[in-house]
Amino acid sequence: QIVWVGVSKNRRQPYAVKRYAGINYSARSWGTGRAVSRIPRVAGSGTHAAGQAAFGNMCRNGRMFSPTKTWRKWHRRVGKKQRRFAICSAIAASCVAPLLEARGHKTSGLKEVPLVISDAALNGISKTKDAVAMLKKVNAYADIEAVSASRHVRAGKGKWRNRRFKQKRGPLIIYDGKPNFTRAFRNLPGIESCSVDSLNLLQMAPGSHLGRFCIWQESAFKKLDSIYGSFTEKSTTKNSFVLPRSILTNADLGRIINSDEIQSVIRPTQKNVKAKAKTNPLKNKAAMAELNPFAAQRKADQLAANEKNTKARRDGAVSAR
Repeated sequence: QIVWVGVSKNRRQPYAVKRYAGINYSARSWGTGRAVSRIPRVAGSGTHAAGQAAFGNMCRNGRMFSPTKTWRKWHRRVGKKQRRFAICSAIAASCVAPLLEARGHKTSGLKEVPLVISDAALNGISKTKDAVAMLKKVNAYADIEAVSASRHVRAGKGKWRNRRFKQKRGPLIIYDGKPNFTRAFRNLPGIESCSVDSLNLLQMAPGSHLGRFCIWQESAFKKLDSIYGSFTEKSTTKNSFVLPRSILTNADLGRIINSDEIQSVIRPTQKNVKAKAKTNPLKNKAAMAELNPFAAQRKADQLAANEKNTKARRDGAVSAR
């Protein structure tokens, strides 16, 4: 998610309020002693604006608090290896049916996930009606219908700013090269397309949620091994890149511990075990002797030295009298 947030911030455009917005007045404070606050007030008389408070963010037609500037730090630098690992994770998650269902995609009618379609079947598509027929044939059109049903008017002021409607995300079509069939799919609601050579994390995991429903062109799916390599071979296009590999093949520790293989070699559970009370070595001689056998002798030497010093001071006081 950290990688996704950093990548998504790189799409932002700078914005700011007008430099003199809310401060384009001739105003100054009246000072103290007039039973009014010391906020600057518009000068003059004879108009409704005279004497009105100005400049402050709490004032009518005043400036905002901490006006936005265009020189804010808009973009974030994200490491290349982090971006590649994130893409690999998104590709792996797109092959797990429960993650697709959890994200809201309608994939229960599919025969298998990921959905890979041959080049011949896709290259023969030139019109949208052909694309719809193909999606219905592989039982993937239910996701398009869900996207169409989810279209609704946006809440808030965004509806006035050329983003009036909101809808879910549909399938992502991943292709190889520069095919023509992408034009047939682009008018279907929710469908996006992306080249396998430049997979986009914002499309593979919208909202930083893994599990995007991907429709792969067969040649694009076969090209993944050459682009990202495997656990044993390096990538041919990315310098010295090897797929990230998890340390545990099974992350369910409870299942591992309770398996017959582990339980057969460990010792049986101990019963009626009494916990040994913790003792403070600074207050308990036995505990200190266990930690430091020389502690008793050192304490005896210290007491003897103290007695010797006390006796010497007493003798010195007597001779001084």
